[in-house]
Amino acid sequence: MSDWNQTIIDEFRANDGTVTTGGFGRGLVLLHHRGAKTGEARVSPVAAIRDSGEVWLVAASKAGADTNPAWFHNLLAHPDTSIETPDDGTVDVHVTELIGAARDEAWERFKARSSGFASYEAKTTRVIPVLELRRR
Repeated sequence: MSDWNQTIIDEFRANDGTVTTGGFGRGLVLLHHRGAKTGEARVSPVAAIRDSGEVWLVAASKAGADTNPAWFHNLLAHPDTSIETPDDGTVDVHVTELIGAARDEAWERFKARSSGFASYEAKTTRVIPVLELRRR
């Protein structure tokens, strides 16, 4: 998975945010995060929905696995971070986990965007978290 992620990261950076691999187009951001325990800097490509000029949404789907992705825990531990976006370059953001109706509404947007998200939901018993990344 690490090699695949690096391929996506390299393509994103080489093409100003456009990723043809996997048909992602301009729908990804590169999420910078620090290890919750190690503090090690990491970058993960993730699908994002731009909610406004100030907010992006990301879903911790992990393709329907029964556990959340490591980056989810890292962001909760270190919520002030940055993302690389197709349109705005690098943006400093603050991360907040959405709960209740706000989470449910955001999650519906992901499922409307791609049927893959609905299939992820069907694979797991966990509630897939959605995070708001707000420009700082």
